[in-house]
Amino acid sequence: MKLPSNILEGQFTLGVEEEFQIVDPETRELRSYVSQLIEKGGKSVLRERVRPEMHQSMVETGTGICQNVAQVRAEIIELRSHLDYLARKGGLRIVAAGTHPFSDWKKQEITDRERYSVLVEDLQDIARENLIFGLHVHVGIKNRDVAMALANQVRYFLPHILCMSTSSPFWLGRKSGLKSIRCEIFKRFPRTGIPDEFRSYSQFLAYADLLVKVGSIDNAKKIWWDVRVHPFFETVEIRICDMATKVDDCVAIAAVCQALMAQLYMLHVRNQSWRNYARALIEENKWRAVRYGLDAKLIDFGKECETPVKELHMELLEFVDEAAGILGTRDELRGAMERLHREGTSADRQLKVYAENGMDPKKVVDHLIAETMEGVPVQADGNSSSPPTG
Repeated sequence: MKLPSNILEGQFTLGVEEEFQIVDPETRELRSYVSQLIEKGGKSVLRERVRPEMHQSMVETGTGICQNVAQVRAEIIELRSHLDYLARKGGLRIVAAGTHPFSDWKKQEITDRERYSVLVEDLQDIARENLIFGLHVHVGIKNRDVAMALANQVRYFLPHILCMSTSSPFWLGRKSGLKSIRCEIFKRFPRTGIPDEFRSYSQFLAYADLLVKVGSIDNAKKIWWDVRVHPFFETVEIRICDMATKVDDCVAIAAVCQALMAQLYMLHVRNQSWRNYARALIEENKWRAVRYGLDAKLIDFGKECETPVKELHMELLEFVDEAAGILGTRDELRGAMERLHREGTSADRQLKVYAENGMDPKKVVDHLIAETMEGVPVQADGNSSSPPTG
């Protein structure tokens, strides 16, 4: 079935949220500083696009609604540049990675806001220990029932995407043995992980409304699954990823998410769909992604066999080729995937630096500071570029 050339027009916009660490370049420790960072100019310079998080050593940025991958890249670079400038004003640096190599959650200050005090009161040490940093990609889809159908289907691909993003091999100064210890820490929270399948958006709302009614949550934003139809925005939000260290990795992940959701939509329009698999099966693949990252062998449920994830990534590119061609990202996707397979993820590179420098986690922090700003201009003053407006 031939689809009109404008089939994706007006949808499949992108929004990217990045959670950064604030670190002291001398001690390499996390520093509780986000309130001061915002007071020193975050609100005015970044136009409301920098936000505190529960821990004072974390800061989140969010792009505007981006029409294409090129705009995502431009905004991420600009946001990182401004955020780095604000951190440097306090003698600090920013780091993009799923966990800090050695800082202790027990030494971190909690942001003084009602939202976080309620969360800590509810979850206690599970909340306090949640010193992790993620990347969230929003893909714009206007119809809520269509968004729910596509969110069901994209669950199968979430472990494949996680393998692209792993950046948390260390926890409390130890090599964890996992490529994404962040995922295992976050699963202690309720309402996380791979969600169940919902037959319709109405069924999801009934579930969320019940949790509100019985006092489990006050709104659906406290449902923290690896993918969710956003309760307030017209987006499907993919939340499984570790924070991407390099700008290039972040952009590649956003481009894959966009092309994948667009391709699933094109199947939907043709009255076709990707087969939905049980949450328990997808969790098996998620564990393999958590443990091995790009070295994982994921289960091909159709063939009922193990397949190296790098092979599955290339099959994924073939699957999304039609949508990527319409979106104009075909060449970028292939080049990004080949580079990622050649260089490894941030977790792979961190482990290499650790091994080559006498197992010194401080050298890993130095490496992360440099990679976070790779390709990002360092501002000499606050006026070297304008904040994003898109």
